[in-house]
Amino acid sequence: MYDPSQLRTFLAVAQTLSFTRAARRLGLRQSTVSQHVRRLENTAGRQLFTRDTHSVELTEDGEAMLGFARRILEAHEQAAAFFTGTRLRGRLRFGASEDFVLTRLTEILEGFRHDHPEVDLELTVELSGTLHERLAEGKLDLVLAKRRPEDPRGELVWHDHLVWIGAERLRLDPDRPVPLIVFPPPGITRALALEALERQGRSWRVACTSGSLNGLIAAARAGLGVMAHSRSLIPPGLVRVPDRAGLPELGEVEFVLIHGRRHTAARGAADALAASILSAGDRLHRAR
Repeated sequence: MYDPSQLRTFLAVAQTLSFTRAARRLGLRQSTVSQHVRRLENTAGRQLFTRDTHSVELTEDGEAMLGFARRILEAHEQAAAFFTGTRLRGRLRFGASEDFVLTRLTEILEGFRHDHPEVDLELTVELSGTLHERLAEGKLDLVLAKRRPEDPRGELVWHDHLVWIGAERLRLDPDRPVPLIVFPPPGITRALALEALERQGRSWRVACTSGSLNGLIAAARAGLGVMAHSRSLIPPGLVRVPDRAGLPELGEVEFVLIHGRRHTAARGAADALAASILSAGDRLHRAR
C-alpha cells in the first residue's frame, strides 16, 4: 500500500527538485520529507531520486512513479469527497499565466470541472504581473503564475530556470543590439531579461511585443529575435540559444499558486482547484 502522505511529499520534491523547497511548501521539516521519500522508495523497492549536495533529479523509476502517484491521490480525493457528501458550489475566478497556454493545464481544469460540476469556473489568461495586480484588487480568487525570486508570496508549484530561446537557424551579431521578443509590461520574464542585459552592459532592441504567448512563439520561429522562457516549457520549433552567443544568465523562476481574499463562497472551490494543480503539477511541464 502506498501512503498518500508519502505520495504528496514525493510529488512536492519532484515538482520543486528540492527537499528544502518541498518541506517549505508542505509545512514539514526537511528530515520528515527525506523520511517520507525513503519510506516510499522502500515500499516501491526502487530509487526514485538521484541526489547530491547540489541537485535532485528524478530517476527513470521516479518518472514512472509520477503518474501512479497522481492517479492514486486523485482517486483518494474523489473517494473522500464522495463518502463525506461534500459538493462544492459557487463562482471561482481563476487566473493562469500565459506560460501555461501550451501545457496540459486544460486537462487539469477539465478534471476539476468533472469532479465539481456545480462550481462556475471563470478562467482568465494573462501576464503574471497583471494577474498579481488583479488578485490584489480582489478581482480573482486564485492565481497560477510566476513570481520574482525575492517574492515570498504563494505556494510553490515548481522551480525552474529561465533560458534564452530562438529559432535554430538564428545567429546573433555580437556588434549589434540583441533583438528581443517580449511580453509587454508588467511581464515578469520581460523585466528579468532586461535586467540581465543591463547588468551585462549589453545593448538591446525590442523586435516584437505581444501579450500572447502564441504571438511571441510565431515571431521567434520566424527568426525575429530571442526570448526568455522557462526551460521546462520550451515550445516546439524553438531551441536554447547556445552559450557561444554570449547572452547573460537569466537566473531562476518560480511558479506559484496564490489565494486572493478568502470569500466564503470561493474558498472551498479555490482550495480544491489548488490541490488538483499541486497533485498534477508534473503535467504542467509537458506540452499538449
